[in-house]
Amino acid sequence: MKIALGADHGGYQLKEEIKQALEGMDGIEIEDFGCDCDQSVDYPDYALPVAEKVASGECDRGILICGTGIGMSIAANKVKGIRCALVHDCFTAKATREHNDSNILAMGARVIGPGLAQEIVKIWLGAEFEGGRHERRIEKIRQIEQKY
Repeated sequence: MKIALGADHGGYQLKEEIKQALEGMDGIEIEDFGCDCDQSVDYPDYALPVAEKVASGECDRGILICGTGIGMSIAANKVKGIRCALVHDCFTAKATREHNDSNILAMGARVIGPGLAQEIVKIWLGAEFEGGRHERRIEKIRQIEQKY
């Protein structure tokens, strides 16, 4: 599985910790889109390339981190085909994959710590979309994207 990874300055340190954890997982390839510092940068500049790589299929999933995760998730969700979920607990990490078929995970480095973030990533990567009644809802999201 190929993962696109991105963060702004507020998420840089956590991104590096997540990246290190991902490098220790079998079958995971990472493409890091930055940032590479804790100097102030603009989160859309990092959300967009991650979302584009996931939307195009060049990467299977993406992980975005900023201070709260809010800005990253808003920016990523502007890209057609992206279902970016802002997650700060294990239950929603699992539910967003199973029910919403999320393809990008957003987290807030100022909201959760690295241990919980790593557990969320493991759960999110391991969960699969259930389909069934949820597919009907995902199709409605696709129709909204087509309309706008």
